[in-house]
Amino acid sequence: MPKKEKKRLQVVISEEQDALLTRTAYELSSPERLISKSEVVRLAIEKIARELKEGQSLEELITTLDEEEEEES
Repeated sequence: MPKKEKKRLQVVISEEQDALLTRTAYELSSPERLISKSEVVRLAIEKIARELKEGQSLEELITTLDEEEEEES
């Protein structure tokens, strides 16, 4: 069976976003299963797509992100 071809995406993120990715990957990981930052990004993409499909608006998602950023500051 041929290997499944994967697409690669490169994005520029801030140091704060990278730290958040690292912290999230660490929190999701367990001794049995380490979660990579790439897996965190894939999970986030799937979660956003699912929430949009279920009817949550983009504005609601952005508001949620803004509120969480304010709480962390």
